[in-house]
Amino acid sequence: MSKMNRVLETYIMPLAGKAAQQRHLQALRDGMVLTMPLIIIGSLFLILANLPFQAYTDFLTEHSKLKASILYPYRGTFEIMALVATFGIAYRLAESYKVDALASGAVSLAAFFVGTPFVSYTIGENADGTAMVETAYQTAMFTSKGLFVGMVIAVIATEVYRKIIQKNIVIKLPETVPPAVARSFSALIPGFGAVMVIWMLRLLVENVGDFGNLHNVVTVLLQQPLTHIGTSLVGTILIFILITLMWSTGLHGATIVGSVMTPVWLTLTTENATALASGEPVKHIVTNEFNDIVFVGGSGTTLSLVLAMVLFAKSQQMKQLGRLSIGPGFFNINEPVIFGMPIVLNPIMIIPFILAPLLSVIITYVSMDIGLVAKPIGIVTPFTMPPVISGYLITGSVSGAVLQLVLMVVSFGVYFPFFKMWDKQKLIEETGASIDRDRSPVKEEQQSIV
Repeated sequence: MSKMNRVLETYIMPLAGKAAQQRHLQALRDGMVLTMPLIIIGSLFLILANLPFQAYTDFLTEHSKLKASILYPYRGTFEIMALVATFGIAYRLAESYKVDALASGAVSLAAFFVGTPFVSYTIGENADGTAMVETAYQTAMFTSKGLFVGMVIAVIATEVYRKIIQKNIVIKLPETVPPAVARSFSALIPGFGAVMVIWMLRLLVENVGDFGNLHNVVTVLLQQPLTHIGTSLVGTILIFILITLMWSTGLHGATIVGSVMTPVWLTLTTENATALASGEPVKHIVTNEFNDIVFVGGSGTTLSLVLAMVLFAKSQQMKQLGRLSIGPGFFNINEPVIFGMPIVLNPIMIIPFILAPLLSVIITYVSMDIGLVAKPIGIVTPFTMPPVISGYLITGSVSGAVLQLVLMVVSFGVYFPFFKMWDKQKLIEETGASIDRDRSPVKEEQQSIV
């Protein structure tokens, strides 16, 4: 057991700590967080447009304009995801460099438009019979389809912007000029440099090679490989092991891994939501909500462990911890257990903490793949949504709720023997401490006098 602790402390913790502190990963994580409230708002209207009642569904089918109206907020939130993420990532990255974050976010957003291709369409005919053609941005690129491009452009544009500022290549105005005006002029040269870099990259890609545009480059070289790796059964298992392994060293594994994988998962969430809104079957299993189904009670599926504490604990420490953790646990907040038990650097409890989610991932993936359980339909719920309810909403089916109950039972079976070992150890410690107190010199002297 001590050897396992040494491995975790010597190899895993330093690497995970460096990843957690890496400024670009932090910016990606925090920038993506900016999109979550909008996605949850859009999900509410997606639910409203697809309530699982046949009479309601038939009514909306007959009144297609009403359904389209209900989906307006969904389109106004899901379909600007790339724009919001681009601004948010650039803002957080610039903030970490202590340069003007607002200006950097605006410049990166402009750079995104510079790098986004146009589409031409015919709107009629001219007087001479020739086609009247208009050009416009491909608005599909503003959705999750452009998310990876937005991430890359935000990082590149912000890096160019901050390097120019740090080299003090800026327009300086007299101190009598209002600060807001001075800041806008200070951003002029750095902003121009950032936009020029993205413009030149676009020209290079469009005129050299077969990619066609920046979006295709990022899709082929970054998005497709990550999607393939991160959504296969083996890849998903490895990702969840990595999340729990990081938590085992005291680091927020879901946040660190999510900084890389959340864009992949959100892209697939949006594709499922689009399919649902169009009345088509959803096809992706591993989406952003897959985590919420598997991690019942938080990372490590610890709600089953908390229930074991409440129902079967013998030691006072575990009884008290169970009572304190059961409320937060139902809302997927499990820091009291992870740090209070603790699971962190605990050789006994790390084993089920990794094993329970591993089995849950396999059960969830396989059951959805063979059609036993409905796949996620693109509904994003708050992470504090209680289990069973979240399973129903995420899949739009009772099968999702039943699946989470099954996962709780399986996880309980995994945790219970290890919990009993830990609880017995704590009970021995408490009993030993009690005996030591009873045998203290003061008490022995009092007993001899009596």
